[in-house]
Amino acid sequence: MAEQAPALTSPEAGVANEAHTEAPGHAAAPEPTAWFLDATGWVALAMIAVFALMLWKKVPSAIGAALDRKIAGIRAQLDEASKLRAEAEALRAEYQAKTEGAAGEAKAMLDRARTEAEDIVSAAQANADALIARRGRLAEEKIAAAERAAIAEVRARAASAATAAAGALIAATHDAGADKPLVDRTIAELGAPPPR
Repeated sequence: MAEQAPALTSPEAGVANEAHTEAPGHAAAPEPTAWFLDATGWVALAMIAVFALMLWKKVPSAIGAALDRKIAGIRAQLDEASKLRAEAEALRAEYQAKTEGAAGEAKAMLDRARTEAEDIVSAAQANADALIARRGRLAEEKIAAAERAAIAEVRARAASAATAAAGALIAATHDAGADKPLVDRTIAELGAPPPR
């Protein structure tokens, strides 16, 4: 195989290559045409036909209508999203207000519970003091009753002892003869009318 010469890259080399490819004495072949149009003309004619067909079928208006529908759908979604956002913000504000209200109510309930607890403790203390005082009075009354009972018992025993001692003394010092005038005088006093 023969070695190829290195390609020349200068402008003069390009002119030389063109001259070398065209054989001397041969003219350039004419490009083929159909109905007086070459390839470029047919491409242009096809493009014009496509554009005409698109205009005749109203493709631009259909594309515009489709884009308008898409835009309307996007606007509806944006409107719905803005409504949802407004509702969400309203709910957030409502729950925030409820949270603040609940915190206030919780504080009020806690204060009320503390006050009630203090009242209950005060009432319990007062009830305990009253109970202690009442039990103290009952104990004092029981002690006083026991003292009275003891005093009455001592008096009764003393009276019994005095009666027994007096009976023994009377029996020892008095006989039947000495008792007779005493009994008669007592009977006379009982039978006598009361003094006026």
